[in-house]
Formats: sequence, C-alpha cells, structure tokens
Amino acid sequence: MTCRIVQSLAEIGGAYQALLVDLWGCYHDGLAPYPAAVAALRDYRARGGIVILLTNAPRPAASVVAFLDRIGAPADSYDGIMSSGAACQRAMASGEYGQRFHYVGPPRDLHMLTDLGLADIALDDADAILCTGLGDDTAETPGDYFEAMADWHGRGLRLLCANPDLIVDRGEQRLYCAGALALAYEQAGGEVIWFGKPHRATYRQSFHLIEELAGREVAPADVLAIGDGIRTDVKGGLDAGLDVLFVTGGLSAGEVGADPEHPDPARLDACLAEHGVAPRYAIGRLR
Repeated sequence: MTCRIVQSLAEIGGAYQALLVDLWGCYHDGLAPYPAAVAALRDYRARGGIVILLTNAPRPAASVVAFLDRIGAPADSYDGIMSSGAACQRAMASGEYGQRFHYVGPPRDLHMLTDLGLADIALDDADAILCTGLGDDTAETPGDYFEAMADWHGRGLRLLCANPDLIVDRGEQRLYCAGALALAYEQAGGEVIWFGKPHRATYRQSFHLIEELAGREVAPADVLAIGDGIRTDVKGGLDAGLDVLFVTGGLSAGEVGADPEHPDPARLDACLAEHGVAPRYAIGRLR
C-alpha cells in the first residue's frame, strides 16, 4: 500500500496525543537544530501534544539536554528525553553483565562509566565491553577494529552497544556509530547486547515517560513515531505497534528521489518495499 506523503506535521498531528521524535536527522543535523522542525514541535505542544525526543545517543538524558542547550535547541520544543545511553546505564548498574567494563568509544562518553562509579578496565580483567562508538569517528571505520574484535571474541566478551545506529550525518559528513562496530562483532560471532531503537525495551520506557507526563494512560494508537532511520526509527515504531512518519530527507535521501524535500512516490514505495517496512506517512523534512 502506498505510503501517504504529507507536507507538514500539522496535517496529521491532531490525531495523536504524543510524539516520539528522533533527534539526529530529524530535529538537528549534529551542529544545529532544524528551524522548521523546532517550529513544528512548538506548534504541536501549543495544541496540547506531548513531545518525547527518542534518541540512540550513547549518553544519559541529562547529557542529551546539555548538548541540545549547546546547539541552541529551545527547551519549549520538547517535554522529555529517552536515550539508549540511559537504558544501557541502567543495565550496567543492575550487575547483570558484571561490574568491570572495558570501554570502546570517544573520550567524551567515558562518563557512561564514571557516572556509575565505574572505571575503564583492561581487557584482561573485563567482564564485558561497553561500546559507545568509535574512538575517532572522523577518521576511523569498523575495519580498524577487526583485529581487536578477534581478541574480544577470543576472550568470550559480550559487547554492550549503547548506540545501535550504524551511521549518522554530522552536517555534510557521514560517520560510523557504535552500531556499526556491534554489527560487525555480531557477524564475527561475538555476542552483542543492544540498547535503543528498534528494541522493544526502549519503547516501553518511552511509554512510561509519556504516561508520567500526561498523568494518564496513553494507548499506542495515540502515539506517532517520527524518524529518518528505516532500521531503527521506522522498524522500531512499527514493531511497537505505532503509526510512523518517515522523514525521507535524512539517511535515505538518495533513495527517494532527486529532491529529498519532496520524495518521489514511486521511488519511496520502492525504497520501503526493498526494506520490508510500511510506515503510514512520509515527509521530506519534519516541518
């Protein structure tokens, strides 16, 4: 069935009590918020809707808020944040995966451990690996880690992936994320524990947050998921039983037509069929 292409969130927003909105590629480009997206979400909130920013950022919600403040994102454009990093931290704190973690990722996210009173442990003594990304995502690729992955696998170490995204666009530059390392490790036979979209636990936690903010129960039929990642946002929302608004001008821009702001219906249908997903709506950019 053909996905309905809309020109603005306002066309369909009134049918939903809450939104789960992806951050990178929908709300901001890694450097600054998209003004049209901010305006759309402010308008939605002014009409009584609840906006949850649902992100695969490998850091807790407070750190996401600090980042949004730094790039100039107005606080009145959202009500709450749910992150894959927060879900991962809760799992580490539970002790289910041990207490000694070897860290793989950029220095800026090491606080994923230190926030919990934990330290970066040498491989010889580690219970598991915590991966938040590549050490230098501006220069490295997953191939740079193949030798290390063989070592991890040989030691029988599980990898906790705090960001299941494979790639992301920072301005005009496309970068690899923790999910790319985790997928390569899994394909090599390693065990991966995934946090964030498209995994069900993240959506359950998001619903709890919506209901806390609303002060009432909110049915899945009353929540719209919005995102540009077919593997994460679209599949995750559909698997959680939600209607989905697919933002075509993000990661899939090259697959849906020459003008990412206005997807070609035939190419959009072909793209969705190839990936085996059927979101209810599509839009070039959140606006």
